[in-house]
Amino acid sequence: MISPATSKNESIKLRNLRIAYLIAIVITILLGLASRKYSHLLFIFVAQNAGDMLWAMMVYFGFRFLFVHKSVLTSILLSLSFSFGIEFSQLYQGDWINQIRGTLLGALILGKGFLTIDLIRYSVGIIIASILDKMIFCPRKRK
Repeated sequence: MISPATSKNESIKLRNLRIAYLIAIVITILLGLASRKYSHLLFIFVAQNAGDMLWAMMVYFGFRFLFVHKSVLTSILLSLSFSFGIEFSQLYQGDWINQIRGTLLGALILGKGFLTIDLIRYSVGIIIASILDKMIFCPRKRK
């Protein structure tokens, strides 16, 4: 039987973890926007790849925020599915969705055109985010 104190402690841990993931989302968004705005100051390889990798990292942290009680693997699979789904949706170029993509927010979320390389960038970003997650938010318990 779970005691009320244990339940309350678990609730507090989950709340704190959600706050940490929310902070990770905000930091990742800021880094992503900065990677676009200041791309001229970055190495070409970083400038070309960082934005999409950071976008996918933000998606990963978003799923961790929403499903904090689920496994890291679940968040990885959801993030890959979502990111790949968005990328493949760019193969469809209907007028209505292109109007959405024509806005700043629509372009940031939905992108504009399909690029195979983006699938690799998303995968790498999600892998990096999950490694950071395991290192920072899910450290092994000390004996």
